[in-house]
Amino acid sequence: MARRLDGKTIAVLVSDGFEQVEMTRPVEALKEAGATVRLVSPESGDVHGNHHREHGDAFPVDVELGSAMDSDYDGLLIPGGLFSPDLLRTDDRALSFVKAFFRDGRPVAAICHGPQVLISAGLAKGRRMTGYKAIQIDLANAGATVEDQPVVTDQGVVTSRSPDDIDAFNPKMIEEFAEGRHSRHAAE
Repeated sequence: MARRLDGKTIAVLVSDGFEQVEMTRPVEALKEAGATVRLVSPESGDVHGNHHREHGDAFPVDVELGSAMDSDYDGLLIPGGLFSPDLLRTDDRALSFVKAFFRDGRPVAAICHGPQVLISAGLAKGRRMTGYKAIQIDLANAGATVEDQPVVTDQGVVTSRSPDDIDAFNPKMIEEFAEGRHSRHAAE
């Protein structure tokens, strides 16, 4: 794979209980494409992944959310899982961090339950999106046009349904991060 992301820094926003493979495989793809990747979290020290409901591995946090500067990043990845998005969507700092990417037109990728954070930030309305089957009604209720596809891209916003779709998600995520800023308006 060409190193299309040389010189780009990507934030990966997680809290405890993210779906591990939805972080590790995209991060691996981002690094292979040349990106510098930073794990950003409300927690300090380590965050813990899950394998669905089973505990996974611990990963060191690179930047605590309270001291993270959104302007340091060219793109944002939000992995899913049963717990991490739920914690992030109720954290005002996380919502402000995410909104800054939309305000500036920087690309955002969210997989599985990750789009729940976009819903809570008020960023789903008027966008084409997908997500895990259980949250597709939430996306529709938030004003998104839901497409039950492996990956959906809408002006720099990449969403995907589940770990089964990572092979489709990763190339689209890299493509959008490589393109950089998009002209889009933040949702109201």
